[in-house]
Amino acid sequence: MSVQLGMPQPREDAGAALPSVPGARPADAPAGLADRYGRRATDMRLSLTDKCNLRCTYCMPAEGLEWLAKQAVMSAEEIVRIVRIGVEQLGVRELRLTGGEPLVRHDLVDIIASLRSNHPELPISMTTNGVGLAKKAAALKAAGLTRINVSLDSLHEETFTKLTRRPFLDQVLAGVDAAWAAGLGPVKLNAVLMRGINDAEAPSLLAWALDRGYELRFIEQMPLDADHGWTRRNMITAAEIRSLLSGDFVLSSDPRARDGAPAERFEVRRRAAGSDSGPLLGTVGIIASVTEPFCSDCRRTRITAEGKIMSCLFSREEFDLLGLLRSGASDDALAQRWQDAMWLKPKAHGMDHVGLDAPDFVQPDRSMSAIGG
Repeated sequence: MSVQLGMPQPREDAGAALPSVPGARPADAPAGLADRYGRRATDMRLSLTDKCNLRCTYCMPAEGLEWLAKQAVMSAEEIVRIVRIGVEQLGVRELRLTGGEPLVRHDLVDIIASLRSNHPELPISMTTNGVGLAKKAAALKAAGLTRINVSLDSLHEETFTKLTRRPFLDQVLAGVDAAWAAGLGPVKLNAVLMRGINDAEAPSLLAWALDRGYELRFIEQMPLDADHGWTRRNMITAAEIRSLLSGDFVLSSDPRARDGAPAERFEVRRRAAGSDSGPLLGTVGIIASVTEPFCSDCRRTRITAEGKIMSCLFSREEFDLLGLLRSGASDDALAQRWQDAMWLKPKAHGMDHVGLDAPDFVQPDRSMSAIGG
């Protein structure tokens, strides 16, 4: 593994004992990224950067955030090595590249090509806001990206600009179409509904996605905004989303197994006069992390842009993997640190019990863009 110029060089005592994670997993714990509650992480979410070119109101303050220094962020070589350890030693079966905004990395295509070369059969997806995607979709597909998720909260320019604080709707729509044309399907769209802003658009947004063959996912707003302005009262719940859609559509449970997916899928049919419903149009997903949590079947492990292990999206504990890597640690030592960190994964919402309504819930200091969705 090559070392970038300016990166710390391996220590001469690299073979010496390394710091352990407090409460590390017992010797007889299951293999892989298992935790104390019988779950095993096979879905890796890896953030390529904390930077973003939008300022979505439910994620980031208008003035933005203080970005990480370049040296603090994982290099392409470090990303490739960490993914290799996850796949070859720890049972990772899916990889999602996140941000911030992954497209702002100049070496994104090279990273994906290296990952694909190492892991020909690994599903590699990416979550993006779509700004600049139109120019890169074909290259991403050629490099080995499997599919893509694009954030799209509104089809109306004024509303989109209000939510993102940037007038880039045309770019995002062009990016979605380019991803489809490049073969990065199924193209999935992520929408966060905000009360009094875009919630009334839910039926028309779903109709637009179904008409084009895209798969829409509505996501409950989570308490992961940098301004810490989230309230349960203002959040559009999964039940409300289903109600908003019910005037135009009939939703029925998707017969396919959920299999650890964060979205509960529903088959969608147009509500037809004089009959129960029309023909099947496609599916829609609802990710109800707040009101209908799916923590008991969570299979995700997260690595932040600066190489910190986060076992839970709401966790207030992070464990340094990149510092260990840069100190000259072996693959086995890195795998051990990762396993130890995941063993301590909380039961739900960063706690050892379920419930964002719990009096002891504390919102994480990081926003979603700084964690990596």
